[in-house]
Amino acid sequence: MARSRLETVGSVFSRTRDLIRAGVLNEKPLWFDIYNAFPPLREPVFRRPRLRYGKAKAAIQDILYPEDRIRAFVEKYIELQKLGETDEEKLFVETGKALLAAGVILRRVEARTQKEGGHVSWESEPTGVKPQTVLEKNQPLQEVPQDQHLETSEEQPKGLSPP
Repeated sequence: MARSRLETVGSVFSRTRDLIRAGVLNEKPLWFDIYNAFPPLREPVFRRPRLRYGKAKAAIQDILYPEDRIRAFVEKYIELQKLGETDEEKLFVETGKALLAAGVILRRVEARTQKEGGHVSWESEPTGVKPQTVLEKNQPLQEVPQDQHLETSEEQPKGLSPP
C-alpha cells in the first residue's frame, strides 16, 4: 500500500508548528506550549537504521543467571564424583578447573573470610548471606555504634541551641 512518508521529515513538533503557521491547525495541541518551553536535549527525528556489514551479531544475547552457574557446578561435581574421586577438597578444585576450561568463570569468596579462619571456597556469585555464627559475632558490633550515636545526639542539645 502506498502511503505518505512525511513522518521521516522533521520531528512531530516541527511539523505541528508548521501546520499552525500555515493555518491548517486552528488550535494548538495541549503538549505544544510545554514542548516549546522545555525542549528535549536531542530533537527526536526519524533516523534510518544503518546497514550492518561484515559478521552480524546475534540479535538475542545469551542470558546467564546465577542459577545456571550453580547448576553447571553441581552437575560437573556429581559427574567427577561418579568417576571415582573421593577427596572432597580435590574434587571441589577439579570441578572449578573443569568449569573454567568450559568457559564458566566462578568467583572466590572475599579474603575477609580467610582472616576470620574460614576456608576459601568457590562460589558462583557472592551473596550477602552469612553463617549464623558470623551474624551472632556481628550483632554486638552493630549495637555499639548505635549507642554512641545516641550519646552524641544527647550531648548536642545541652551545648548548643537549635538555630
